[in-house]
Amino acid sequence: MSRVRARVEGTVQGVGFRPYVYRLAGELGVAGHVLNDSRGVVVEVEAPPETVRRFLARLPVEAPPLASVERVTAEPMGELGEHGFSIRASPVGGEPRAAVTADSATCPECLAEVLDPADRRFRYPFTNCTNCGPRFTIVCDVPYDRPGTTMAGFEMCDACLAEYRDPADRRFHAQPNACPDCGPHIALTDAAGGPVSAGDAISAAGAALVAGAIVAVKGIGGFHLACRADDEAAVARLRARKHREDRPFALMAADLEAARRLVVLSPAEESLLIDRARPIVLARRRPGAPVAESVAPAAPELGVMLPYSPLHHLLVADAGGTPLVMTSGNVSDEPIAFRDEDALDRLSGIADRFLLHDRPIETRTDDSVMRVSGGRRQILRRSRGYVPAALPLPGDGRHLLACGAELKNTFAVAKDGSAWVGHHVGDLKNYETLRSFVAGIDHFERLFAVTPEVVAHDLHPEYLSTKHALSLEGVRSVGVQHHHAHLAACLAEHGETGPAVGAIFDGTGYGDDGSVWGGEILLGDLAGFDRAGALHPVRMPGGEAAIREPWRMAAAWLLAASEAEGVPSRLLGAVDPAAWRQVCGLARAGVASPVTTSAGRLFDAVAALCGIRPVVTYEGQAAIELEAAADPAERGAYSLPLHGDPVVLDARETIQAVVADLDAGVPIPTVSARFHNAVARATAAACARVAEAHRVATVVLSGGVFQNRRLLESTAAHLESAGLRPLTPERLPPNDGGIAYGQLAVAAARSAAGGGGLDARA
Repeated sequence: MSRVRARVEGTVQGVGFRPYVYRLAGELGVAGHVLNDSRGVVVEVEAPPETVRRFLARLPVEAPPLASVERVTAEPMGELGEHGFSIRASPVGGEPRAAVTADSATCPECLAEVLDPADRRFRYPFTNCTNCGPRFTIVCDVPYDRPGTTMAGFEMCDACLAEYRDPADRRFHAQPNACPDCGPHIALTDAAGGPVSAGDAISAAGAALVAGAIVAVKGIGGFHLACRADDEAAVARLRARKHREDRPFALMAADLEAARRLVVLSPAEESLLIDRARPIVLARRRPGAPVAESVAPAAPELGVMLPYSPLHHLLVADAGGTPLVMTSGNVSDEPIAFRDEDALDRLSGIADRFLLHDRPIETRTDDSVMRVSGGRRQILRRSRGYVPAALPLPGDGRHLLACGAELKNTFAVAKDGSAWVGHHVGDLKNYETLRSFVAGIDHFERLFAVTPEVVAHDLHPEYLSTKHALSLEGVRSVGVQHHHAHLAACLAEHGETGPAVGAIFDGTGYGDDGSVWGGEILLGDLAGFDRAGALHPVRMPGGEAAIREPWRMAAAWLLAASEAEGVPSRLLGAVDPAAWRQVCGLARAGVASPVTTSAGRLFDAVAALCGIRPVVTYEGQAAIELEAAADPAERGAYSLPLHGDPVVLDARETIQAVVADLDAGVPIPTVSARFHNAVARATAAACARVAEAHRVATVVLSGGVFQNRRLLESTAAHLESAGLRPLTPERLPPNDGGIAYGQLAVAAARSAAGGGGLDARA
């Protein structure tokens, strides 16, 4: 006989791994036990040597669908003469290192039970098993056992307990297991929290939606605001109450067939929609899609997701199968509400009804957002369904914290070669979001037993994330330039260290010289970089006002290109001539007008010159609508010359050509396409020039501007034609949602190299 202790690490808690091990042991006839501990799963088996070898060989390859086995290490033990196999209770204590599982959409078996009138879980909105249901959003502590989740207050009834104890049952050791007799319950209230229906709350909520009401729905990671997507009056009312003027709303379709009636789906997009993470998928709007115009004004795409909990399946069905607007439960830029009392307080002026339940949410998480670009998945917001999956991190294994950027903030922690990037926090511009940010960091440090020795942050001194990092005591800090973090994040995600060329295009980032960067050609690796090129600098009249009012950037670029100060004809009526002259004066004098190389502001300027969007109501709106206007068949391109070393992408000539075409009556779709083509060709040419000079073959394309599908695909194609290898973010967003991971990568690389760039603070 032989006895072995095996440690299994990876995502192996909350996924039915122990029941799987129990069944495998029974099939092979091995004795021993399995248990969760703070690092993962521990298995001890005793059997003839060949049987033990077969057990260990099958252990990782036949794991449950939600499991991800990273490593199995085994060591011999003394024989005990044990008989039988058991699942033991988890030991208390020890440093938490076990991977916490992301929330997963309802599996087909659970959904079938929910829809079966003969089943005891018929219409029960909290049905789950070891293959599906909430995980990360209910976890308070590890190891993952019921007492360490928000289900701790619900004692299983005899029937649920029998399932939980039955090795042949799908719910064997399913920690959130519950039923209508012993689990959470749901209720429908009015805006003041008073009861509305004594009957089926979900059915009553569905009827309210059909009648045109706005319903606040408590889901897995927080509240949604829902209404019928085909009801123009209801959608307009939701926009007005939520103070969200133009930003598109997300939609929930009943099933894949219903989604196909809204958007044109490729096989890759369909695969994303039905993925167990159930993200919002951006896809091309189908002509005549049955949605109100105000769902996504002027947007060529719709963001669609499928139901991912029994509650959602039932609600959409009870609303007649009509697609529902399902947008974040918040006001303007606040974080989403996730506690009942907070939702009733903050959303009572928006929602007519509240669909509540008594299962607490430990961590608020927004829906993730994905798209397919160039045949590859591109994540735009990484949150529910993906967080907190670990990413590898090169370095020396120190405990690290990265505080991220200001917009689309995420934080990240790391140790021992693994990094955990937090859920989407949002824009750090108010107290509520800052509180969510700090609470999220505390939760991750506790879950993953990270006590930061080094804290990485952006160079911008006024970012709240930077101020938080610099307020921490007893740590060493490392400031990471914004665009270097973008470059490093993409390299590290792909397991590379560089060097590489990076075209990093975004709206704003604090430069080493104190100016506003955003159209950068970098040459660097994880530890450092050189600025090998940039977009021609112009003034940004009024500072941040120019972000909200792209016509200001149009004035600045016109002034730089031709010294012209008159309001272009397409902006007459939209811009006051006196205000235009004043802005030109600011730019000329350099008063309240920082210098910027921002590619995002260049796109804003062209959108404004075309008359598409002189003023925006949300970040990126002008560029999004400029891209949407582009003629896909147009192959012409304006001139965008390169000169100097470091190389300058001089768009002044491009602006002159844009204005000349517009004055000649060239259609805006043609102008937009020629502009996009010019930027793509010039970017690829600039990268090729730097790559050749430094004998580098890899080019990273990242930053928020590369969310522009046309620009990304065209630039990548030109790079490939030049014999270069384009590298783009795939597991993290190209926007500032990936900054924290990049900061970790830089800090880890510098730390491993001997601490260069680290500043001690007592």
